Parts: sequence; C-alpha cells; structure tokens
Amino acid sequence: MASAKLPTPDELKAVGQQLGMRLSDADVAFFLETMGGTLAAYHAIEAMADPMPRVKYPRTPGYRPQGAENKYNAWYYKSEVQGAASGRLRGKRIALKDNVCLAGVPMMNGASTLEGYVPDVDATIVTRMLDAGGTILGKAHCEYFCFSGGSHTSAAGPVQNPRRAGYSAGGSSSGSAALVAAGEVDMAIGGDQGGSIRIPSAYCGVYGLKPTHGLVPYTGIFPIEATLDHTGPMTATVADNALLLEVLAGPDGLDPRQTDVRTAAYTSALTADVRGMKIAVVKEGFGHANSEADVDALVRKGAATFRQLGAQVEEVSIPFHLAGAAIWTPIAVEGATWQMLNGNGFGFNWKGLYVTSLIDAHSAWRQRADEFSDTLKTTILFGQYALDKYRGHYYAKSQNLARVLRAAYDAVLQNFDLLLMPTLPLKATPIPKPDAPRMEIIQRAFEMLPNTAPFDVTGHPAMSVPCGLGDGLPAGMMLVAKHLDEVSIYRAASAFEKAGDWTGIRP
Repeated sequence: MASAKLPTPDELKAVGQQLGMRLSDADVAFFLETMGGTLAAYHAIEAMADPMPRVKYPRTPGYRPQGAENKYNAWYYKSEVQGAASGRLRGKRIALKDNVCLAGVPMMNGASTLEGYVPDVDATIVTRMLDAGGTILGKAHCEYFCFSGGSHTSAAGPVQNPRRAGYSAGGSSSGSAALVAAGEVDMAIGGDQGGSIRIPSAYCGVYGLKPTHGLVPYTGIFPIEATLDHTGPMTATVADNALLLEVLAGPDGLDPRQTDVRTAAYTSALTADVRGMKIAVVKEGFGHANSEADVDALVRKGAATFRQLGAQVEEVSIPFHLAGAAIWTPIAVEGATWQMLNGNGFGFNWKGLYVTSLIDAHSAWRQRADEFSDTLKTTILFGQYALDKYRGHYYAKSQNLARVLRAAYDAVLQNFDLLLMPTLPLKATPIPKPDAPRMEIIQRAFEMLPNTAPFDVTGHPAMSVPCGLGDGLPAGMMLVAKHLDEVSIYRAASAFEKAGDWTGIRP
C-alpha cells in the first residue's frame, strides 16, 4: 500500500464538500498546515509490524478442482492442511466456507470483486480445528458475498444439490452443505446472518447449527453485520456437530461479539433421551404463504415423534414471530451496506482483530460494483438510499424492536426447553436457468427466510434437523433453545436421529 500523503488542495475541498463545508483557499491552506502531526503519526504506523496471529500449520496454495473432482461445483479450492498429530478431530475431514480466512489459500467469498485475494491469517476457528487434529481439505463455494438463500449467485456458478441435480443446495453456505451431503467431508463450517447455515442444511438434508450469537468467535471470517454474524458447524451426524462445536466454542479475546460466553460439554448431551423435556411447537412457524404442505406435515410428524419418545409437546402461539423477518430486514440491509460495503467489511468502533489485508483487497469493490449479483445490488441500493434518506432511523428502531422479539421467545422458553417449527417453508427449488427472468433470481434467493432470519436478530441457538423427504427432497425441522443452551438442542436432535432413518420418513 502506498505511503500516506497529505491531500491536495482540490482533494481537501472535495472532502469538505462531502462533509457539508465550503472551504475557501485560505481555509484549505490553514487546515493543510495543521495536518503535519497527523500525517507523521500515520507514517509511524506504517513503520510498525501489523500484529497478526501466528500461522501454525503448513499448507500449499492448493488448486481449483475441475470436472469429476468437483461434481457439484461445491469446491472453490482444495488444499489439504493437516492438523496436530492427535486430538478430538483426528481423522475428521473438514471444509471451510469460503468466507473463512485460511492463510496462503485463495478466498473469494463467492465474489468476482474479491477473487485473487490470499489471506495472511488463519481464522480463530481454523487454528482450533487444526489444534484438535482435524484435516482441512479446502474451501467451499458460497454465494456472492453471502447474499442469497439459494445456491445460484456465486461468481463461480451455481452449486448443485447432491440430493437432486439441477436443484438448489441452499445458501449462502451452499458448498459446505453440498460437500457434507455428498459425503466428501465429515464436517463443514458455515456462516449465518439470515439463515445461511440452516437454509442449505435443510435443502441438502444435513445437521446445521447456528450457535448462540458470540459463542463461536467470528475472528478472521468475512463480516457482514456484527450483530447478525454467526459461524457454526454443518455435519452429517448430530454427534459430529456436537463434537465440532466443543472445539469451536469459547472466547478468543479478539471478537467483540463475544460477551459472557459460557461453553458446555455438548457431546455429553447425546443421550437420545428426551423424557421430561418440554417442546413448544410454534404455530406461526407453519402455514406461511409459500409453505408447502408436505414440509409442514413432516415437521408436525417430527413433533409427534418427540411426544412418542416421552417429551411433553404442546402448540404455542408467538404472534410476534411473524414480525421477525421485517425486524431483520433494516438491520441486514442498512447494517450490511454500512459495515460490509462502506466499512470495507470491518467498519469501525470495535476492539479486536482487523484483517487489514482483507480490508485492502475488498475495498476495490468500488471500481467493480457492476459485477455484483442482483441479490447484493438490490440490498445495498435500498440500504444506501435508506441510510442517506432516513439517517439510520429504521436500523436503530429495528435494533430496539429486536429486544422485544427476543423477549417474546424468551417468555415461552421460560416454560419450555425448545421451540420447534419448520426450518424453511419449502423444500429445495430448481436452480434458475442462466436466462431466467431477473425477478426469479431474486425470488429464489430470499423466499425461504421467515423462520430463520428472526433468530439471527435475537441470537438464539437454532439447528436444522432433517426430518423426512417430500417428493424425494429433504425437509428441515428447526429446534431453538435459550441463549447458550445448545445442550438442549443436541439432546433432542440425538433422540430424533436415533429414533429412525429420516430418509425413510414421508409426509
């Protein structure tokens, strides 16, 4: 990066105009004279080393797999990184969503504007998995800056659902879900700001947990909006999910999302015994305008299974759940525009690890924004308009309403261990064809959010559990618990998993 310089007089006048100031030539000369000490401090910073965590395990840049080696277009790069010689993840094959920094291996986060960037740091969760003996096999494709619940927006082309060719794998952790469902890895990392772990998990029929906000450090992962950012495990079994969370969870001292974090022995919850548990079936999670009857039926059948296993299952009403997606929208739209775009991913006003190389690489988006996916364009066009026109009012009010939404769920969770509802209203949909109408591309990206997005706002842990097949495609049942009570989710999920093979369940 070029050394910092004082602005030219014309540049300073332009900055003044941007800030609403009319600077005279005398003003410009005066302020330039005052800035020498500031510039000297910038030069001092340039001379100092940027303190980044040490990269502990060797790896190669890898390669981009083609053809039969990348049957579902789920891989971005393959680069095998061997972890410690022993540990709890020894023998486990792991894929990283391609918004997770893996030093020395290319990362594009689904976006043409970031392609060519190579991180110089490992995310905290990468180091933890390698320290536990895991083997990282590479990076999985995700959607264009993660702004799609369908698997059709990546600059590298659509990710195919291993359950049915030509169908969406879900997004934005599309490649992660596909690789787990195809058996190419045992575990994968996903990210979730509106449902992006749980959506592809439901579409592909795998177990995907969005942990409590802040339980797993987000350090070294491409941010979208700090109050919505979650990362977590996607696996083929409940046991692997709980095991991976045990390795991932806990404070790292570098992520401001982490406050009062308390971990637990999640694998100890795999008792397959739900006797005495109280499960609330949330009425408002069913019967959306686009709900498919077989999905609702399979999830209700899942609730009945819990009753047969000895849990107390009751239907409850949480009317404010239906407002959850609306509350999420200004936070996601304005917050992402402010932090992910205007703030070059990281924004300001928090203490922790800033990946400066990523900030520098991502900032080039301003010269190439025409390349953005339509899903990202529609989001940030309205987001910037709202920020300019309404000064962040709707973002602020939505954050206030988020407390009301959390309280509505917490009121029920005082008397129940879990909330239960469909993860998504529908099953996997066909991937839009290259010449599909633009409106179809948008629809296929955002149509599945009403049950997932509210819990990104409130931060409750939520897991998609595959609960059966409708017309040969998986349906997901979502289990939601109190903050930091992932143990209850794993207890129930293990019981459901052991009760029978979900692929044999029909509506």
